Amino acid sequence: MKLIIIRHAEPDYSIDSLTEKGWREAGLLAERMMSTDVTAIYMSPLGRAKDTASITLSEMKREATILTWLREFKAPIMNEKTGKRKVPWDWIPEDWTNIDEFYDKDLWHTNPVMKEARVFDEARTVYEGLDELLYNHGYKRHGKLYEVEKANSDTIVLFCHFGVECVMLGHLLGVSPMVLWHGLCAAPSSVTTLVTEERREGIASFRMSSFADISHLYVAKEEPAFAARFCETYDNMDQRH
Repeated sequence: MKLIIIRHAEPDYSIDSLTEKGWREAGLLAERMMSTDVTAIYMSPLGRAKDTASITLSEMKREATILTWLREFKAPIMNEKTGKRKVPWDWIPEDWTNIDEFYDKDLWHTNPVMKEARVFDEARTVYEGLDELLYNHGYKRHGKLYEVEKANSDTIVLFCHFGVECVMLGHLLGVSPMVLWHGLCAAPSSVTTLVTEERREGIASFRMSSFADISHLYVAKEEPAFAARFCETYDNMDQRH
């Protein structure tokens, strides 16, 4: 089985849709996807993901199934310094990297800030939703691996968001999503691909063959959006701090 996870194109969060550039990115993505033999398509219920998928669906003459748990990961944590809530992947590195639990796949959610925001409840919803989806396609979660009830070469496409993408990758690869949230960067319209590895009959694991690929943008000489990133140097005030 092949699992393709696509982050929405450059967003206009104020209207939960895409910017003009985002629509261009979605069009280039659709051109790329036309060469992919897709078995099933699923998408987030949020507008920016649905709009990104819409061009691909139109070109392929396909429909997608909306899955509520594919919405952007929603468990805002309290910023103790500002008293305001924020997404859990927006921590200043020096404020989280000295906490060992965040690097542990089993303990990352036990920090008091995470517990107060009930982050694991949201993560569990994603884990269960993903496992149900894979089960429906022949792969049943058993411990840290998957039992193969129906081996196949299906290609499953998910249109969603960066935050929830990292939670899914953490579940499939056995990695703390806190590390993925802060150590990875998935640009808008990027494509992540995982494939099952079945070296023994009836047992599968997932291996990531590419992460956040935006070659469809480079081919068309479309600059990647900065929406996924924070500032590269502190003195560059034109970038997001």
